[in-house]
Amino acid sequence: MKYYNAKDIRNVAVAGHSGRGKTTLVEAMLYIAGLTDRLERVDEGNTILDSDPEEKRRHVSVSAAMAPIEWKNCKINFIDTPGLFDFEGEMQEGVRASECVLIVLGAGHGFDVGAEKAFKAAGNRGKMFAVTRCDKENADFYKTFEEIKNIHGSAVCPVIVPYMVNDKVEAYVNLASRKAFKYTDGSAKEIDMPDDPQISEMLDILTEAVASSDEELMEKFFEGEEFTREEVITALNNGIGDSSLYPVYACSGYTTDAVDLLLDEIAFAAPDAAAHGGAGDLKCDENGPLAALCFKTVADPFVGKMSFFKVTSGKIDSDTPVYNARTGETERMGKIITVRGNKSEDCKCIPAGDIGVVTKLNTIKTGDTICAASNVIELDSIDFPNPCLSMAVKACKKGDEEKIVSSVNRLLEEDPTIKFEMNPETKEQVISGLGEQHLDIIVSKLKSKFGVDVELTVPRVAYREAIRKSVQVQGRHKKQSGGHGQFGDVWIRFEPAEGNELIFESEVVGGSVPKNYFPAVEKGLNECMKKGVLAGYPMVGLKAVLYDGSYHPVDSSEMAFKTAASLAFKAGIPQANPTILEPIGTLKAVMPEANLGDIMGDVTKRRGRVLGMGASEEDPKLQELDAEVPVAEMSNFSTVLRSVTAGRGHYTFEFTRYEDAPANITEKVIAESKLEEE
Repeated sequence: MKYYNAKDIRNVAVAGHSGRGKTTLVEAMLYIAGLTDRLERVDEGNTILDSDPEEKRRHVSVSAAMAPIEWKNCKINFIDTPGLFDFEGEMQEGVRASECVLIVLGAGHGFDVGAEKAFKAAGNRGKMFAVTRCDKENADFYKTFEEIKNIHGSAVCPVIVPYMVNDKVEAYVNLASRKAFKYTDGSAKEIDMPDDPQISEMLDILTEAVASSDEELMEKFFEGEEFTREEVITALNNGIGDSSLYPVYACSGYTTDAVDLLLDEIAFAAPDAAAHGGAGDLKCDENGPLAALCFKTVADPFVGKMSFFKVTSGKIDSDTPVYNARTGETERMGKIITVRGNKSEDCKCIPAGDIGVVTKLNTIKTGDTICAASNVIELDSIDFPNPCLSMAVKACKKGDEEKIVSSVNRLLEEDPTIKFEMNPETKEQVISGLGEQHLDIIVSKLKSKFGVDVELTVPRVAYREAIRKSVQVQGRHKKQSGGHGQFGDVWIRFEPAEGNELIFESEVVGGSVPKNYFPAVEKGLNECMKKGVLAGYPMVGLKAVLYDGSYHPVDSSEMAFKTAASLAFKAGIPQANPTILEPIGTLKAVMPEANLGDIMGDVTKRRGRVLGMGASEEDPKLQELDAEVPVAEMSNFSTVLRSVTAGRGHYTFEFTRYEDAPANITEKVIAESKLEEE
């Protein structure tokens, strides 16, 4: 692939709802551009872009894939992103590396949730709509176009539209050039512009949208003059660049019909990297200071670690060491390549505005900026969604626990939306992701890539135990076994208190227990605090006052008083009205207003207490529900919220405090602990 300047580079993320034909569309582009010998199919599992074994098996994208294409003297770097919500992090990576987002919808479908998420993720980047599958039976491009227009108003303008005869596509019309093309077996033939009221209406919408973007064009519009193709392209380019126009293109990725027209328009009208690929005052100039963002990492079993970079300024070459703005470390460049799906080729450098891969970089992670040590620049990183579904990981084969840790850490390099930790209380390895499918893919990859077979279970909840009344008890340890014996005798008052740590005090008078044994008594009680008497959970909120006791001048020892203290604990706590405490978290759930009642009802069923509700700060069209919910009841909330809101809802949940568990929960927790002991 030849060298391109930033002005001739287009970086386009392809995003949208799952199953709307994104990968099929980009595969059609690769085929039309002569980069593949045949049109590969997602359902056949042989596409260039869905190269991961899991993607081939499931016939769905789970990771972002690069597809650079040379077209009309431009290099277009397409980044095909997954539409499944569980892999939203991959979409965020693709969008971050792009100046424009091509949002794909299916003809006849509405403006679905995946399109909403893609539009929101695009932010102030350029936005274009591709409505594919126009040739499918009962598909209706114009229905989908109206949906887009109803939501985004006069900024929406049709550029390529189908000419329909008897509810079938007869030809595709490029309104910008006022040319029509009939497709037969993938070949296009130009025909006369159809004299059709629907086409005329679309042309009027395009003309008005273009006119409103420029004063000179508006004046020309009022004078009834026809715009030239160059004027339309310039207006579209400016409008897409500043997000004032959202062009819509009809096509069919499956048959490749009108995909060539779409490629033309992207090459001519999409924002170029030179004008839109900078950051703040940093211009997208290959002669400027080096600044490049690692937006994606892949652990390839053959190539090794692959770091994907979008270069904002300067250029990456193999001769110059680079500085990691996050770690402060300098690292030599590895091999530089360009990739297309799972295929790669060597290249000398990655210039400003372009995207490429550097292999075998040790310290650089997704989100890191590389630059020159003499001119440290840190680019905005990637805003990844937080994992919301946690499961305990259990090795199917004994002794694989260490292998799980090393394998998951490799996956963490690829996917920053995974969280993995060892819970010190429950002694469980807990993995968190964005949903059930996300965790399912992780389990599959652990087995296929690293040979680790695991199963997932609902994580244990870290309960606590406390007392609710004061008691006074004696702990007496006396043992005679020839020679010196063991003797320790304490009287301790146990009281409820605030805080998690043991509060230990002494009221001993007259030396009935020598002071040098106080630390042993406290140590014995602290060890007992680790395991309560009801279900073996840690004790909290306990005050212990040593107020009397006795000792033996020969047989008493620190160990004896430590044992006496533990005997007092075991005798006294069961008498002090012990209770199970359950962790409570604060829930902030955001959703459409229509779903508020259903989610509120679900939270109530989870023993949650609603604290308030109202318009969300992030989007006044959405509602935010604030509540306190027991941690034990939240295991499948993410699944329910996604199902009820069709993927539009999201939430945060943070631990707040412990409080007394209801009697039925206490009984259940105690019963489960007894089963585990058996």
